[in-house]
Amino acid sequence: MSVEWLPQTALIYMLIFARMGTMVMLMPGFSSSRLPVRMRLTIALVFTFIMYPLVFGHYPVEAVTFYPAIALLFMEVGVGLILGGVTRLLMSAAQTAGATIAFQTGLSFAMTADPTQGGVQGAIFGSFIAVLGVTLVFVLDFHHLVLAAIYESYTLFAPGAAFNLKDAADMAIDVIAASFVVGVQMASPFIIFGLVFYLGLGILARLMPQLQVFFIAMPANIGIGLLLFVLLLSMIMTWYMDHMQRFLLSLIG
Repeated sequence: MSVEWLPQTALIYMLIFARMGTMVMLMPGFSSSRLPVRMRLTIALVFTFIMYPLVFGHYPVEAVTFYPAIALLFMEVGVGLILGGVTRLLMSAAQTAGATIAFQTGLSFAMTADPTQGGVQGAIFGSFIAVLGVTLVFVLDFHHLVLAAIYESYTLFAPGAAFNLKDAADMAIDVIAASFVVGVQMASPFIIFGLVFYLGLGILARLMPQLQVFFIAMPANIGIGLLLFVLLLSMIMTWYMDHMQRFLLSLIG
């Protein structure tokens, strides 16, 4: 038996690991500081092992020397940074909606660590929506779309091909714009509620100047806001999951 295939196999595995590992380092949920480093490394190695028989034919490594192999490695890291970063931007719709909802309901001071964004402090509503969104990804089998999108990334960003930064920048801009629009749509009922509620408080303060409006308004604002959030949670998550599905399907084509 010949063992000449071992160096080529090891090189391809390392190139795939460079893309998978970088994506796992940045993807929401997997990049959480609460997830042990060894577990993240294990997930990246398992992803690489799964993807190897599917994508090894995309790598032109039959006669690659040392310096072209290093260049190819850096290109794979760059692709992983782009895809992982865009995926993180995709989840920013939850933070936009959460910050808006928290401001309108008077709970903008309630901050907590968001595990989907690496433990960064954020509005408690945004953290709840983001964590619930990651849960629904697995409940609704969207992780199959994630794996399919990772596989199709080898068609969009072929190994060894010219690195098109313009396409990557356009994709990032489109994701940021779509995430902001979806975030505002998710929080639109609370924006309307805030306008009506504070307009009513202004009229009440003018009609009854001796009444301490804010002593009544603050508990009412929080209570009605929480009740509205409970009633509209299914609609909010429907918008959010549809936003994620459209992006993943656009990658799959």
